[in-house]
Amino acid sequence: MFENKDNTTTGIGSLGEFGLIDHLTKNFKIKQKSTVKGIGDDAAVISCNSKKELVVTTDLLLEGVHFDLSYMPLKHLGYKAVIVNLSDVYAMNAEPTQITVSIAASNRFPVEALEELYAGITAAAQIYNIDVIGGDTTSSTTGLLISITALGTVNKGEAVYRSGANENDLLVVTGDLGAAYMGLQILEREKEVFKVNPNSQPDLEPYSYLVERQLKPEARKDITRLLKELEVKPTAMIDISDGLSSEILHICKSSKVGCNLYEDKIPLDPQVISTCEEFKLDSTTIALSGGEDYELLFTVKQEDFPKIKANPHLSIIGHITNEKEGVHLISRAGAKIPLIARGWNALNAEE
Repeated sequence: MFENKDNTTTGIGSLGEFGLIDHLTKNFKIKQKSTVKGIGDDAAVISCNSKKELVVTTDLLLEGVHFDLSYMPLKHLGYKAVIVNLSDVYAMNAEPTQITVSIAASNRFPVEALEELYAGITAAAQIYNIDVIGGDTTSSTTGLLISITALGTVNKGEAVYRSGANENDLLVVTGDLGAAYMGLQILEREKEVFKVNPNSQPDLEPYSYLVERQLKPEARKDITRLLKELEVKPTAMIDISDGLSSEILHICKSSKVGCNLYEDKIPLDPQVISTCEEFKLDSTTIALSGGEDYELLFTVKQEDFPKIKANPHLSIIGHITNEKEGVHLISRAGAKIPLIARGWNALNAEE
């Protein structure tokens, strides 16, 4: 009955997360007039009335895949689980309003531990002015699982999708990149040291910014407001969760355009650069592939350049080209290198 007679099965890791999503959802058709945007962006968009649209997104975090409780405090985990979803809402140019929280926990977690988790969720809800309106709780045989769905609103016609970039648009990123990944490397290193010597006390002070970016990231709620004040509406936008290269390729694929990204324009914190040198890693590679930065990547029309050029929160890192030109990194030496997505792939055991 349970015999597998098909010897031509495909491993899900070979498709990658987004390849698997495309494969499994290719037969879904939009039937409801209220569905403005379905699968394929940071969030879905649903028409509410003549003035507002509802934005919906969900994320799943699994112990041993997305987080390691040997160095991730439960309160930080609760906070981060919320931020991951809110970042997707902001990437749609929307304002988050509510979340639902579902967890599955094994019996190794006492009530006090789950209280810590929810303390982090509560803190995020207070800081970002959102309501926790429901969810589900069940048991698990494999550890801890957290699933959060975030809801938000946006004025009708104001949502920004991945598909709106046009040739000659400027490519812009907020903040700096690579710090979260390097924070993870620091924590993983200290974990290995602890295994050898449980009495060792790690000195994380020199890496405080990196560790904070990994354990307690923030969603860029300030950016959507800033852009409204500057009277700039992005033509396309996405949040950087899987690495800069992956997100650029998402925009280019959805918008059917190419792109030139300039290596010397990628914003890097000095702590990222020095720690990359310490680990003998290339800082550009880390920025391109590290992930979990939760910054916003977007495109704007060239005429908006004067409005954003001097803003300390924004870096212009490239421009959009014709689709036939492809997607490239322009190195500091002027070499044109095809951009490849090497970001986080939760379905690949080797990542």
